[in-house]
Amino acid sequence: MESSGWAEAFERKLKPLWLLALDGDNAAYEAALTLIAQRLRGFFARRLQSMPSEVEDLVQETLMAIHVKRATYDAHYAVTSWVLAIGKYKLVDFWRRHERTDGLHDDIEQTDSSELMADLPEAGTRHDLVGLLQTLPDNQRRAIELTKLQGMTTTEAAAVSGMSIAAIKVNVHRGIKRLSALIGGPTP
Repeated sequence: MESSGWAEAFERKLKPLWLLALDGDNAAYEAALTLIAQRLRGFFARRLQSMPSEVEDLVQETLMAIHVKRATYDAHYAVTSWVLAIGKYKLVDFWRRHERTDGLHDDIEQTDSSELMADLPEAGTRHDLVGLLQTLPDNQRRAIELTKLQGMTTTEAAAVSGMSIAAIKVNVHRGIKRLSALIGGPTP
């Protein structure tokens, strides 16, 4: 964990630069992005220790998102929190992409044919899941089906369903919380 003193000092240095940058000061914008990039490198490096070559790509991807979303920043909040929230979304997107493509790198010639056979789920499991999902409001059920069962990103699910990205996220969270309560599991 970071020491709170270091984080506060970083925010005191970053916020004035960021506010000047939002007012059109190019030098302040460059200085703010340099600080943000340094912070993001540490943030991603700690989370991607086994894949250090991916860190810089994620930093650049996040900086682009920050640039595009800069008008959404609310000056009442810490810049660092806003930046790291964007960084977390980019990290989640990275893991989704990585998860989808990671298995594609195995040599098919070295794969045992028994590994190619899919395990069939227990018949009751699918029925139970369908029954549980039917207890949810339509938007929550649809958001969970698209993101968790079909593996779509929130952006893809929003495009397919007509809901906003925020609505997809909220509906997934609320739906999973409701399902967890129904089966007596821990609430997320």
